[in-house]
Amino acid sequence: MIDYNKIRVRVTLDNLRHNYRVFTAVHPHVIPVIKSDAYGHGLAEVARVLEAEGADTFGVGFVSEAADLRRSGCKARILALLGPVDDADYASLWSHDVLAFIGRFDQLERLAEEAQGRGPLDIALKFDTGMRRLGFSPDQVDGVVKFLKAHPAVRPVMASSHLARADEPGREADVALQGRRFEQAVDGLKAAGFDVEACLANTAGALAHEAVRHDSMRLGIGLYGCNPLHGTPLERLGAGLRPAMEVSAPILQVRELKAGEGISYGWTHVAEHDSVVAIVGAGYADAYSRTLSNKGFMNVKGRLSPIVGRVCMQMTAIDVTDALGQGAVVRPGDEAWLLGGPAPGTISPEDLAGWWGSITYEPFCLLGMNPREYV
Repeated sequence: MIDYNKIRVRVTLDNLRHNYRVFTAVHPHVIPVIKSDAYGHGLAEVARVLEAEGADTFGVGFVSEAADLRRSGCKARILALLGPVDDADYASLWSHDVLAFIGRFDQLERLAEEAQGRGPLDIALKFDTGMRRLGFSPDQVDGVVKFLKAHPAVRPVMASSHLARADEPGREADVALQGRRFEQAVDGLKAAGFDVEACLANTAGALAHEAVRHDSMRLGIGLYGCNPLHGTPLERLGAGLRPAMEVSAPILQVRELKAGEGISYGWTHVAEHDSVVAIVGAGYADAYSRTLSNKGFMNVKGRLSPIVGRVCMQMTAIDVTDALGQGAVVRPGDEAWLLGGPAPGTISPEDLAGWWGSITYEPFCLLGMNPREYV
């Protein structure tokens, strides 16, 4: 957590509840994905509010994060989506009751060995159906079945995979291909007598591809209020989601910039006319990207104010001339909104990600490392 600045990250819990309910109306068994500190929204805090909403399973990244979530008091089932990596991880599967994704034979072998002393363990099997990252290939299912039959203390209760192109209209054939490969793996497990929960759909899959919803579905970016189909012909399918995060920083000084004067390092912005700039206490040391130099905006008094010059380590200059022209008074101590803020200049996660040259996940994860408060 960054603790040396004055940035405020505000997470609206009611918006998280709303977004969760949008998806439980689509499918009764939704697994909120709260990995990487809940995409910057707060691991324990998000889990608490959604557990109260009825969520009975959460997905995190590494096993160590699952252990942290369990220590926070979470009683729900916890999935470690990246599986065990080291000795501490393998021990935590038992000591913290973690359901880990397993996608390699050497992991199965290690679990079977550990189970001799620690007792039986439920696992989730990960299959690679097209993402080409982690997991068994579907044609390895016979070998997986053979191993599990020989080692009954390792008990599969879930099978999962991850869709690579569910958020791309026109790629229905690719999604369907992954669906068939996944069903091949699940059918092989069930034919051998393993009653596994089938989990394939992510947020985009849940919205746009009914056939991949199966027994449960994982809710990632949609939980935090972002539509993975934004900007596509299918955007309507994710309408109504509410961003949960807003970020602001204080204005440190307001000053005039005369025509012909440059500002910030390198004078990459030179004023074409007399203007008024505000210096905001946020920069790249606060996880506010330097790529926003001369092309991003902040929201001051409900007005979009362009970034002028380079984003610095802990300061960024914005042109507030237009805001003043609307009758606003801008003073040191006022808030400048990096994300969110009052209308009509509310900055959406998609707006910020577009200026950033990224996707909404990145600003959430990075800005969420700053001090957070919950409303």
